[in-house]
Amino acid sequence: MIRNSLTGKQKSFLRSMGMKLEPVVQIGKEGVTPTVVQAAREAIKKRELIKVRVLQNCMELPADAIAMLAERADANLVQVIGRNGLLFKRNFEKPKIELP
Repeated sequence: MIRNSLTGKQKSFLRSMGMKLEPVVQIGKEGVTPTVVQAAREAIKKRELIKVRVLQNCMELPADAIAMLAERADANLVQVIGRNGLLFKRNFEKPKIELP
């Protein structure tokens, strides 16, 4: 189950921040592997908000692959546009993003 504890206003705020981001995690031919999940978890812990890209050679639909990664990395799925997605998870020890 995907955790969806973000309001529309918060998602809108995160989407505007996400426009400037470069993808830090890529889902390739192998799909959502434990290595990809681990990379996403580490990136989210550092940044809270990350952009994920699904490469052309991935056999899964981009939206499905990104949703699966969000679920396995225990993050909120903020948005999927084409082959890119935004994932967010609050870091309670060192918060970087102040949500509205």
